Amino acid sequence: MGARGAPLRHHALAILLFLRALRRSGERAGRLAEQLETMENTHDALRRMLEAAARPRTREELAERLRNGRL
Repeated sequence: MGARGAPLRHHALAILLFLRALRRSGERAGRLAEQLETMENTHDALRRMLEAAARPRTREELAERLRNGRL
């Protein structure tokens, strides 16, 4: 190959390194998407728990909250 083959090898190496970096960034994006979904699910569960805890459980509790202005 000689002198003409060297640039070709450099181009091939550059392409391989680019594809490797592209693959890694794709894997990272996938992990971040999973992490975001997990955080959203956690947030939704916490929100539902807080809403459930904030609701009056009985009519008496509702009346007491209304009297105390905490509704």
